[in-house]
Amino acid sequence: MTELEDLVVRLREFAAVREWDQFHTPKNLAMALAGEVGELLAELQWLTPEEAERVMHDPEAAARVRSELADVTIYLTRLADVLGVDLIAAAHVKLDEGERRYDAATYRGSIRKAPPIT
Repeated sequence: MTELEDLVVRLREFAAVREWDQFHTPKNLAMALAGEVGELLAELQWLTPEEAERVMHDPEAAARVRSELADVTIYLTRLADVLGVDLIAAAHVKLDEGERRYDAATYRGSIRKAPPIT
C-alpha cells in the first residue's frame, strides 16, 4: 500500500469512528477544502516574494504553513475518496495533458497560456 492509500484508509476510519460520513458530502468537503486553502493563502498573503520564499526558515511561520498544507491535503484526499477519484492517476492525466499543450521548446520560460483546446 502506498502512503497515499494509507492516508485514505486512515481518513476513512477517522470519519467512520466519529460518524462523520454523513457530513462528508462532496459539497461540504469541497467547501472545507476551499476554507483551508484560504487559511494557507492567509499565511502568505501580505509577504513580499522574497519573504514568501524564506517562510520555511522561520520556525513559527513554517509550523503554521505545514499545518495548513496538512489540512489542505486531508480535505483534498477525503474529497477524492468520497468521489471515487484516484488522485495520483488524475494528476498524471493532467500532467500528460499539460505536456501535450505546453511543449517545452515553445513554452520554456514563458508564462503565456496555450490556446484553448478545440
